[in-house]
Amino acid sequence: MEKEQYFEDYAVGDSRTTFARTITEADIVFHAGHSGDFFPHHMDAEFCKTQPFGQRVAHGTMTFAIGIGLTATQINPRAFTYGYERLRFPTPVYAGDTIRTTVSIGSKTDDPKRPGYGKVVEVCETRKQDGTTVMYCEHVLLVEKREDDK
Repeated sequence: MEKEQYFEDYAVGDSRTTFARTITEADIVFHAGHSGDFFPHHMDAEFCKTQPFGQRVAHGTMTFAIGIGLTATQINPRAFTYGYERLRFPTPVYAGDTIRTTVSIGSKTDDPKRPGYGKVVEVCETRKQDGTTVMYCEHVLLVEKREDDK
């Protein structure tokens, strides 16, 4: 879905929540194959029984990819990703957990390097079914300003 928004259209505090997605055993196995990360924390159930979490955990990189992927429901031709900051995984994700992401506009500032653009920071918090946060990051967007504000 296309939603054209200029820098001036973003309002700090606005938020949206994505649909949910249940993480499967297949997700974890496929991500290991794609990423090459076959650490026993993700793949070895017997090893994990001896560890603090007691079971296999999803890859942080997979949690990030899916958590952010869930937000990709709007295409704004006036904005593009500048990067992600402050990425954290405070709670593990297991096969069978259902996650969803809330995106809130945390801040917006002029971009001194690009007069026709401003920076918008989207705070992304992915939570699982019990409400605990499993991923936090800040998505930095460069957003075009309206012609008369450049």
